Amino acid sequence: MKIYNGYLYYSSELIVYRYKLDKNGDIIPGDPEIIMVDDHEHKQHQHIGKPIAFDNKGYMYVPFGGPSNACQEEGRTPGSPGIDPCPQLENHGGIWRFDANKTGQTQKDGFKFATGIRSVVGLDWNPVDETLYAVVHGRDDLYRLFPDRYTPWQSALLPSEQFIRVTEGSDFGWPYCYYDQIQNKKVLAPEYGGDGKIVERCESCDDPVIGFPGHWAPNDLMFYTGDQLPERYKNGAFIAFHGSTNRAPYPQSGYFVGFAPFKDGKATGEWEVFADGFAQMDPIMSVYRATNRPMGVSTGPDGSIYISDSNQGKVWRVMYKGDKTN
Repeated sequence: MKIYNGYLYYSSELIVYRYKLDKNGDIIPGDPEIIMVDDHEHKQHQHIGKPIAFDNKGYMYVPFGGPSNACQEEGRTPGSPGIDPCPQLENHGGIWRFDANKTGQTQKDGFKFATGIRSVVGLDWNPVDETLYAVVHGRDDLYRLFPDRYTPWQSALLPSEQFIRVTEGSDFGWPYCYYDQIQNKKVLAPEYGGDGKIVERCESCDDPVIGFPGHWAPNDLMFYTGDQLPERYKNGAFIAFHGSTNRAPYPQSGYFVGFAPFKDGKATGEWEVFADGFAQMDPIMSVYRATNRPMGVSTGPDGSIYISDSNQGKVWRVMYKGDKTN
């Protein structure tokens, strides 16, 4: 959900809508306009969320997630090879750019802006460097599908969840490659002959700004432009991690809101935990035991941070009451 150019834009899994706002910022009653419709036949209900972002030139950006784990010939069958070239990349696994003010669009009305991106649930426009950023869910089941090449521990930590800087023509390598945050490099996926070390075709793929541990499920991204928090947070990125589900037999992880500082419009490469304790338990052996799971993050009119939860429907407000000059 975003406010842009006097409208409130929001989306379901298949449709982007908007409502006109009045001068007070309230919705003008009536039916919403439909800006874009995902008109594909979805035989597999995978990665079809439609988060949205807007630039400063009248464009709207919408991801079309990859409808598979790694474009395998036989789905999630152990040892199945990947299809090469992957036909899913024609209309999925990337981010498309649309006219933000035109109604009734479908994907064919958009422009494929970037590719090789498996699943995006959160994206935002950075007003300082005027560039699109996104957080990406990595693929799953390295050990279950290829037990001869990966250990359960590797499968719990890999592949990386990525925080990416997206420019026109970017290619982040899915499904052929994944990012290994331990080795700090893209490596070839096992479906395409990889063993966790081989690079080959992944050499030319774009790397993330930050690679987080696997399966943390980054579900929202927001650049902070408010003044309520201390100056060090200004123009940095907040990321809501929904938390893992498939790190067994090891504890689940994530379930917090992180912060990635930026300096002079560029990420420092560092990150930290901003707000934690949502799950209300440690260790988290099962996702079903977590009390709360961060889902969204937003900035209020006064610069306070709002964090939403998908389990209990709660919303937290975070504000700073100390001396910001210290």
